[in-house]
Amino acid sequence: MSLVNDFISLFFPRLCAGCGEPLVHGEEEVCIRCLADLPRTGFARFTDNKVAQVFWGRIPLEHAVSLCYFEKGSRLQKMFHRMKYQREPGVGKVLGRELGLELFSSSMFETLDAVIPVPLHPKKQKKRGYNQSEYIANGISEVMNIPVITDALIRNVHTSSQTRKSRYNRWENVEGIFQVANPEKLKDLHLMVVDDVVTTGATLEACCVPLLKVPGVRVSIATLACA
Repeated sequence: MSLVNDFISLFFPRLCAGCGEPLVHGEEEVCIRCLADLPRTGFARFTDNKVAQVFWGRIPLEHAVSLCYFEKGSRLQKMFHRMKYQREPGVGKVLGRELGLELFSSSMFETLDAVIPVPLHPKKQKKRGYNQSEYIANGISEVMNIPVITDALIRNVHTSSQTRKSRYNRWENVEGIFQVANPEKLKDLHLMVVDDVVTTGATLEACCVPLLKVPGVRVSIATLACA
């Protein structure tokens, strides 16, 4: 099978989602060099980081981190574009593993019980074909050996894109759009809510509010990038 794949790659080479160079044997979606050059934050090593500060006074989180800084025109932005809009969700899983390694190496996340990806509305997920946050969560799960829960938090309102909205309008756009479908399944767990990028934190906050109403639940947040 590997010989067949090698033959096919001669004519249709797999290209890195970051730099566009051909991938070599053992590389998935993103080349080793691009992974090594990610603009990492190191936030998993200290609690009062930039992402955690976004949520101070808003919701009581255990911890909040991002793997990388988001920069326009960067290779990371290219990876995100391939992941979200060019039907290459495997990029999310590869980056999710990198995020998982950061979390696994930090004592802050030793008590995590499960990962919850930010859900898409069913209409949007049907149109896209997948939820990229689930792929990110699956990458984290592989490294940390904790389950991904996709059926306990649901998005019951279809909203417009957050991209060009102001801070207040982002919060208004997502207020009350998530609900917990199976609270008994989550009781007394330390949950990690996962998304691709955090800007104002409005969507993540809207996810955490209903989760924090479940008895005994503690919530942390992790994203691939912060803007």
